Amino acid sequence: MKKGYKALLDEANAVVEALAPAEAAPLLARDDVAFIDIRDPRELERAGRISGAHHCPRGMLEFWIDPESPYHKALFSSGKHFVFFCAGGWRSALAAKTAQDMGLDRVSHVTGGFSAWKEAGLPHEPGTPKG
Repeated sequence: MKKGYKALLDEANAVVEALAPAEAAPLLARDDVAFIDIRDPRELERAGRISGAHHCPRGMLEFWIDPESPYHKALFSSGKHFVFFCAGGWRSALAAKTAQDMGLDRVSHVTGGFSAWKEAGLPHEPGTPKG
């Protein structure tokens, strides 16, 4: 293997701003910031979500960002500061680096992801865990 996930994470974390949940939380109220939840839809159902966050499945990120893609979403051309998060902070670090590599200027991710957000007692909508 030329490059494993640990090397990819190290590269991403070297260039992407990482925000602790308590640092990220106040940004939710800002109009110039968009929280991007890249978790799988089943994760959102099971674990819950951050109110006001936009969902973008990780597999669609590059297509939604690129204005030349037939799947482009205008949100990603808005010039906003994008705060990515996933369940634990790994996928969001990689997603944020990809977004940055594709030309989005203001990009960061939540350290520890949604799990750390919930552990910090920050507001969220509960999920419906499978029994």
